[in-house]
Amino acid sequence: MTQEEKASIEGKIVDVLKTVYDPEIPVNIYDLGLIYKVDLKDDGDVDVDMTFTAPSCPAADFILEDVRQKVDGVEGVRNANINLVFEPVWDQSMMTEEARVELGFD
Repeated sequence: MTQEEKASIEGKIVDVLKTVYDPEIPVNIYDLGLIYKVDLKDDGDVDVDMTFTAPSCPAADFILEDVRQKVDGVEGVRNANINLVFEPVWDQSMMTEEARVELGFD
């Protein structure tokens, strides 16, 4: 896959990640800073490292499956591997400016 194709697919992955929400937070998981890594390989496999605002998130299973299905559905993605990680520990500084404003932190 060319660099242009890879960049296009990665952009589509980010777009679908911005449609995933924790039911308790009115900001998408990408802007919350919960996505730590999107690594698209030349064969179409993608590894996504993500976390939650708290390790005991009650919607964890739902959110992980939503991410998996949406990333798997991106044209050009062969297989999505979603990894739940807790290092580094998430904090509010990882949010985008828009997310901080939406949640009243700025």
